[in-house]
Formats: sequence, C-alpha cells, structure tokens
Amino acid sequence: MSESLTQIHPTAIIEPTVELGEGVIVGAYSIIRGDVKIGDRTRIEPHVVIEGHTTIGEDNVFHPGSVIGGPPQDYGYKGEISFVKIGNKNIFRECVTVHRASGEGEATVVGDANMLMAYCHVGHNCVLGSHITMANTVGISGHTVVEDNVVFGGMTGIHQKLRVGKLAMVGGFSKIVLDVPPFSMVDGRPGRVLDINVVGLRRNNIPTKSRTDIRKAYKILYRSELNATQALERIEKELEITPEISYLIEFIKKIRLGARGRQLETPRL
Repeated sequence: MSESLTQIHPTAIIEPTVELGEGVIVGAYSIIRGDVKIGDRTRIEPHVVIEGHTTIGEDNVFHPGSVIGGPPQDYGYKGEISFVKIGNKNIFRECVTVHRASGEGEATVVGDANMLMAYCHVGHNCVLGSHITMANTVGISGHTVVEDNVVFGGMTGIHQKLRVGKLAMVGGFSKIVLDVPPFSMVDGRPGRVLDINVVGLRRNNIPTKSRTDIRKAYKILYRSELNATQALERIEKELEITPEISYLIEFIKKIRLGARGRQLETPRL
C-alpha cells in the first residue's frame, strides 16, 4: 500500500488483512474487514462496509451505506468460504448491497462499468456482466445471470435463477419471473416482451441489417400463432443466421432445458 497516495480517514476501521492499492480513498466511519483486496484509485465514501472474501478492481466508487461482501440471505449457507469478485469502474450508489455466494468456493460476480443506483441489491451467486444500469431499488435474486448492456427501470424485482440476455431493457416496477430474451423490451407484472430495444441496439452500433433481422425474429416469436419450436424453425429457414440471430436462437432453445421459463432453474422430477 502506498501511503503517500492512499487516503484513509482517521475514523475508518481497516483490518490488517486488507490490501489496498495505490490512490485508494477511504471515507469516515467506513469498515473494511476480512480477506479484502481493493484495486487502485477506488473511492470508498463514508459509512461503507466491505467484508468477507472480496476482491475489487480499479476505479470503483462506493457511496455511503453500501454493504459489499455480506453473508448471503440463504438458509443453506453454513459459513463456508465464498467470494465476491468485482471488476473495474463500477459505481455503487447509496445503500447498495452485494452479497457473497452460498456454497464452498462459489462467487458472486460483478463485471466492469456498471451503475447500481440507490438501494439496489445483488443476491448471492449472481453473475453480472458489464455496462449494466440498474435504477433505484432494483432487486436481483440469487443465482441470476445478467448479461452485458442491460438496463433495469426502478423498483423492479427479478426472480432467482433467471437469465437476462444482453441489450435487454426492463421497465420500472416490473415483476420478472421468466428469462428475458436478448435485445428485448420487457415490462409489466408479470413482465412480457413488448418490442425490441431499438435505442439500445443503435447505441451499441448493431448494424441496420441486424436490427431488421432481430425485429423480424421477434415478430415470429411473439406476434405469430406459432409455438417456440415452430417459431425457431421458421427463423432458421427465413432469416440469415447472423451472430445476433444465432445468439437469440440459442438463448430461446436453452430456456426449454430448464423449468418454468427459466433456463437456470433445475427441472423437478
């Protein structure tokens, strides 16, 4: 730890087991304890708690009241060693919670350049990609996978063991109990697919031809009278199999390998 670059408020409590990179700032009354490693230039505002076996990358910001690496809210957790792994350039606003995983050696993972606004929660064993935006009070239940460039409106609840495909957008106050297909706009209680995320596709430089094909695929999947098998067969027959269409097809196929519309949910015998 480079003391000349690192700033620690005198009221902060940092255990000897903690490793701080260069340029880390720790605010008043924050507590960092356990096997914690924090990368360069990360800023920890006042009244933040970071604990457990937690590894944090560079250039992250933790606002007041955040609790990172707390024990999972899981009756099956018995104190085994598990982890939180956070990448670079994330922003955790006021009172965000990210819980460590349940299960020996398992991890809750957050990628890079995500914005988690006030009072968001990331449950145990979740895996979040990068460039995700979560508006205030979004709750991500355990064992959920959220892929890159997803946007969540505020006050949204996400069921456990969901997969949310990349470049999806979920409307505020939604109740999401089924997998969210990539490139889609989903809203409601329960959430349903309304359209494709045109704005997100444009912002992420998805070519016009690919956007057109995605729209055609969604019309076949959600606006025709075909079941999923029939719709996928028609898509494979009528559309060019671009990387985006191939990814969409595989995503929909995997849903059927799980249960109750969630590909990560284990079917019950």
